[in-house]
Amino acid sequence: MTLKIMHPLRKHIEEIVDLTDEEFDFILGHFTTIKKRKHQYIVQKGEVVSKEFWIIKGCLKSYFVDDSGKEHILQFGMENWWITDYESFVTQQRSKTYIDCIEDSELLYISFENREKLTSQMHKMERFWAKKSKFGRIALQNRVLSLLRNSTKERYELLLEQYPKLFQRVPKKMIAAYLGVSRETLSRLNS
Repeated sequence: MTLKIMHPLRKHIEEIVDLTDEEFDFILGHFTTIKKRKHQYIVQKGEVVSKEFWIIKGCLKSYFVDDSGKEHILQFGMENWWITDYESFVTQQRSKTYIDCIEDSELLYISFENREKLTSQMHKMERFWAKKSKFGRIALQNRVLSLLRNSTKERYELLLEQYPKLFQRVPKKMIAAYLGVSRETLSRLNS
């Protein structure tokens, strides 16, 4: 008996909705696979973003650079996470952020046009993305609340508790930029 290995995207989607083989083949037909090397961009500030990315393998960061040249990391992305500049993707305005690869990465992407087409043709995918959007809003709300009410040490410990593997994959200066602290402050938290 041959064991059929489930595509990771199908496994991800089926955490929310069940799919037949034909439905998944139809969905997958709307995506394109790309490989990017460490330090390559998938989004650059000023461009209109037409793709949403799903991470098969690798680690990425979404960030902006302030007027003084300081990098502020908004989000990390790892396997099974979605990432893009959502404001630009949805409104088709110019991006305010950059997204680049911290590691060599393999991604699937769907264009804005294909996502719109897919959601209009498949109620299951409309439901999938609606639920993913809700989870994304909850995560964003929790991040903002943490920034407003928790000390730096508490934010550090929460990040370590939620994403321990991130600390093995991301340099400490990036963790500091995500937490909104200096590298020196982060070093003091580690000791």
